[in-house]
Amino acid sequence: MPNVLANRTYRHLFAAQVVALIGSGLLTVALGLLAYWLAGADAGAVLGTALAVKMVAYVLVAPVAQAFTSRLPRRAFLVATDLVRAGVALALPFIDQVWQVYVLIAVLQSASAAFTPAFQATIPDILPDERDYTRALSLSRLAYDLENLLSPALAALLLTVIDFHGLFAGTIVGFLGSAALVVTTTLPTPSAPTRRSGIYERTTRGLRIYLATPRLRGLLALNLAVAAAGAMVIVNTVVLVQALLKRPQDDVAVALGLFGGGSMVAALLLPRVLDRLSDRAVMIPSAALLGLVLLGFAEVSWTNGFGWVALLGTWLVLGIGYSAAQTPTGRLLRRSVSAEDRPALFAAQFALSHAAWLVTYPLAGWLGATVGMPATAAALGLVTLAATAAALLLWPSEDPETVEHAHPELAPSHPHLATAHGHRHAHAYVIDDLHHHWPSGRPG
Repeated sequence: MPNVLANRTYRHLFAAQVVALIGSGLLTVALGLLAYWLAGADAGAVLGTALAVKMVAYVLVAPVAQAFTSRLPRRAFLVATDLVRAGVALALPFIDQVWQVYVLIAVLQSASAAFTPAFQATIPDILPDERDYTRALSLSRLAYDLENLLSPALAALLLTVIDFHGLFAGTIVGFLGSAALVVTTTLPTPSAPTRRSGIYERTTRGLRIYLATPRLRGLLALNLAVAAAGAMVIVNTVVLVQALLKRPQDDVAVALGLFGGGSMVAALLLPRVLDRLSDRAVMIPSAALLGLVLLGFAEVSWTNGFGWVALLGTWLVLGIGYSAAQTPTGRLLRRSVSAEDRPALFAAQFALSHAAWLVTYPLAGWLGATVGMPATAAALGLVTLAATAAALLLWPSEDPETVEHAHPELAPSHPHLATAHGHRHAHAYVIDDLHHHWPSGRPG
């Protein structure tokens, strides 16, 4: 890990990510309090709608934003989206209508949907070495987990001396700090586009590459597996702890902290594990673990009732599986696309993964309210295992980067054939303008 942070550009971008996450965490707490201030007992409905707005923005905006902005200077674009987010946070303390919350959240999350894939697609260019990039992914996972642990605690500390409106100031500082750190970097210039294309082609290009690549079709199924298990934790922890176990509010944070702690443990161990095992050998068993743990939790709950220790142990293991199944995703995306198409593919992953959450969030809440928690855990466990089985089938066990293939449609004088030495040749295979389909009969 320290070797990765020795890279000045990455160190500044990682610091930008951390301060922006802290600002986002404060925003989450402040938004909940703002909803209660505006809507009282209906605050849950307001927050639920705001969360839905967030997910819809993530699903719809990321690919479109990438199509319009992929040719813009990276640093200027990242700074601009940070400034937009800071501007929204500046406006939030002054609103007095619920509909204004929805509008501002739509703008803020649209900016985040543009920022995050562009940020993620930049890191592989800064850290081209596979080992360094793996460690950067683990650091990113640690940053998200630490934000989940530290931001609520920081918000609670600040609320002892300021009104909740003051938390928005922390959000503004976080986004402005992120922008300032990005300004201090010199980012690699994106690969110049080699094609002239319309907006539809640019908007859908990442999705088409994604769905044409067998290993990424497996990743699509894993997105659903991770979201089903994660939704059980995020949506239903408060119900399990307070409504069923009758424990105090502080214990909600303890349970979520165990989940985050498990995720951090996995993130710390993954770089060494991935030095020895393939992404597939780590991600698919980890997703299966999530489903089996949920089914085990359901069985214990049906047989012996809910227990505090059992809940904490389950959440800890779920955190480990969640991180192990999700963290290597960036490695998988990087090896499946050319540098020119990398932003489009990262945007497609961002949209598709959040589409899974858009389904599983309401599913976890509706099941919990109608059939009870044991049945909900069992149902989400079955969804997780079914999605993992689909990933097992869609992602071939043999997954080489170099694939032998032929180009009978190309003239012998074509530059690609001159470089690759003949119609039938082998090289690192990705879907692009010369390779529209995965070679039949060969693994992806």
